[in-house]
Amino acid sequence: MKVYELSAVAIREKVAAGEIKAREIVDYLLARIDEFDSEICAFVSVEYESARTRADEIDARVAAGDTVGRLLGVPIALKDNLCVRDGLTTCASKMLEDFRPPYSASVVEKLLAEGAIIIGKTNLDEFAMGSSTENSALKQTKNPWNKKCVPGGSSGGSAAAVAAGFAPLALGSDTGGSIRQPASYCGVVGMKPTYGAVSRYGLVAFGSSLDQIGPFARTVEDAALLLDVISGSDDRDSTSAKKKLPLTLDYNSDLTGLKVGLPSEYFNTDGLSEEVKDAVIAATEKLKDAGAEIKEVHLPMVKYAVGTYYIIATAEASSNLSRFDGVHYGHRCDKATDIIDLFSRSREEGFGDEVKRRIMLGNYVLSAGYYDAYYLRALKVRQRIAEDFDKAFSEVDVIASPAAPTTAFKIGEKTSDPLAMYLSDIYTISANLAGIPGVCVPCAQDSNGLPVGLQLLADNFKDDLLFKTSYVINNAENGVAF
Repeated sequence: MKVYELSAVAIREKVAAGEIKAREIVDYLLARIDEFDSEICAFVSVEYESARTRADEIDARVAAGDTVGRLLGVPIALKDNLCVRDGLTTCASKMLEDFRPPYSASVVEKLLAEGAIIIGKTNLDEFAMGSSTENSALKQTKNPWNKKCVPGGSSGGSAAAVAAGFAPLALGSDTGGSIRQPASYCGVVGMKPTYGAVSRYGLVAFGSSLDQIGPFARTVEDAALLLDVISGSDDRDSTSAKKKLPLTLDYNSDLTGLKVGLPSEYFNTDGLSEEVKDAVIAATEKLKDAGAEIKEVHLPMVKYAVGTYYIIATAEASSNLSRFDGVHYGHRCDKATDIIDLFSRSREEGFGDEVKRRIMLGNYVLSAGYYDAYYLRALKVRQRIAEDFDKAFSEVDVIASPAAPTTAFKIGEKTSDPLAMYLSDIYTISANLAGIPGVCVPCAQDSNGLPVGLQLLADNFKDDLLFKTSYVINNAENGVAF
C-alpha cells in the first residue's frame, strides 16, 4: 500500500513500531502536495519546515522508546479558520491575509499533545460562508474526483485534501453542513459532533450557536479517533459541555435492535437527484441486512429550516464580524478621512461579496422594527425543529437521509443564484439548528463517477452510535481520488 493510502490508525502503529519514520511520511505527502495541489488548490499554506521539524522530533522520541500519543506521527490538515499560534490564519479573506494569532485553538493543542503533525492550512469559503469554496478570496479549490466540479463548502479544502491523499486526516468546521456536504461531494467521512462536544476556542466565529469543529477522514475508525482526541470540556469556551463524548472506537457490522428512521420530508423534496435518492435507499438496505429495523418518521418543521438558518446564522455573523473594522482586527484601508470612513472602507476592501451579503441580511433581521418579525420568530421555529427531532428519536435511534440533493456540481454553476447555492445544504442545516450530531459517509458513486454521501443523525451525545451505524456502510478504507 502506498503511503498516501495509509489510514491514520495504520500510520500511528507503523511509526510507533519503528516500521516507518514520521519524516518519511511527511516527506512523501509534501512531495505529493507539490506534485498535485497546483491542480486541486486544497491548501492556502503548507508547513514544509515546521512539519519536517516536528516529524524529526517524533522520530527521536520513538528512537528513545517514547511512543505516547494516539496520533503519533500522523499528518493532519487544518481548515484555515482554526488558529495556530504565530501561523497564518486567513479565513480565506483579504481581511485577515496577514493575521498571525498569538494563541492556538484548543483542538490544535490537543492534536499536538497526541503527536499529530500539522501539514498545512486548507482553503474555505471566506469566513466559512458558502457551500462550494468558490467564495474564497485566495483560490478556487477543485474536486479531486472531477476538477471541473466544486469540492463543496465551506470546508472544501479539508475534504479535498483528504480525498486527494494529501493527508489522512483534516479538521473542518460545520455551521450548516460545512463538513458533511463537502464530505459527500468528495467521497470521504465527515462528522459534525454534538454542539458543545468540541471546544470552539480558537475557531474564528461565524455563527456561535451553530458552529462546531469536526473531523474528515477516509475511514470511520479514523474519524472516530480524531473526534475522541479533540472532544472534551474547555473552560475557555462557555458553550463547551462539561463531559467527554463516550466513544468506544470499536465497531462491527451487527446492528441488531437498531431502529433507523427515514424522514419522508427528506425524500420528497424538489431538486433531489434520483441517483442520489436511489443510492441512499440502497445504503439503508445494508443497515437492514445488518439487523436494523427501518421505519418512516416525520420532521414536519424542517421545511422551514433553510429560512430559519439564514436568519439566525446571518444575525450571528453580523455580530461576530463587527470586530473586523480596521482598528481591532484585520485589514486597514489607507488614507481614511475620519473614523467612519476608516471603518467603511476597511470593511468594503476586506470582505468579499458573500460575506457582505450575510452581514447586511443579519443587520436587517436584527434592526428595530424587524427583530420580532424575523429573528425572534426564527428562534421559535428553531425550537420547534428541535422538538421534531426529539419526537423522532423517541421512535428511532438514528435518522438516515441524503447529505446533499445532488453530487458535486460544476464550478460556476450556482454562483449567480445564491438561493440555489443555499439549498445545497437543505439536508444538513437542521442538525445545526437542533445541535445534534451528524455524519456523512460515502455510499455510492453516480453515473459520472462522483461520490454520493449518506447522512446519519442521532440524538445529543449519541455520536458513537453514528460511527457504529456508519461502519456498516463504510467499513473499508476509501481509496483516494487519484
